[in-house]
Amino acid sequence: MRVLFVHGAFVRDGAWWWRPTADVLARHGLRSSAAVLPSCEGEPRGDLHDDAAAVRALLDASDEPALLVGHSYGGMVITQAGNHPAVHRLVYVTSFLPDVGEALADFGGAEPPPRHVSHGDGTASVREELVRPLFAQDFDDAEYAGAAARLTPQNEAVFGQPATAAAWREIPSTYLVCADDRATLPEQQRDQARRATDVVELPVAHHPFVTRPELVAEVLRTTA
Repeated sequence: MRVLFVHGAFVRDGAWWWRPTADVLARHGLRSSAAVLPSCEGEPRGDLHDDAAAVRALLDASDEPALLVGHSYGGMVITQAGNHPAVHRLVYVTSFLPDVGEALADFGGAEPPPRHVSHGDGTASVREELVRPLFAQDFDDAEYAGAAARLTPQNEAVFGQPATAAAWREIPSTYLVCADDRATLPEQQRDQARRATDVVELPVAHHPFVTRPELVAEVLRTTA
């Protein structure tokens, strides 16, 4: 079994974000990798379908069964890409499970102003002054410095693009509710989690794979 991670909005270098959890998994013999999303790192920036294609390319690279893990916006991507023969299970971390025809913007304004600022060129960035209080309240100073260095503009189109596939309708799924999350409120997560096969709730904030990797790794190990 392998684990493929898909990060959330407005950041780059997915491997950095997931490394603490990846290290725990490696000690238990589970290999993992992190997708590079063209909407965050492409030139020009790609869209939701480009992000999904990048994930499918990684899935195509091996016949080994995979856990496909999406965080926040990453839930849109794994929903779009996850109906793939290699996918054993979908795991959503404080994320979104769209049905066909639903976009991220439909979920109560998941990334609304004033949380992000548009640049007038088709991209937007998160307001950095909101990152620590809303998205990273439990980061230590070193973790926050690393996170802040990896903020990046993202193609704004992804927030309004509807899903054209809903992998969770075909593939078993687990939803990890992060009960201390200030960015995606727990009640919104629980509403999304009703679509998942299984639900786990933990007293963690928006990025538990950075700050509580042992807890996230345990959830993944039990679903592998």
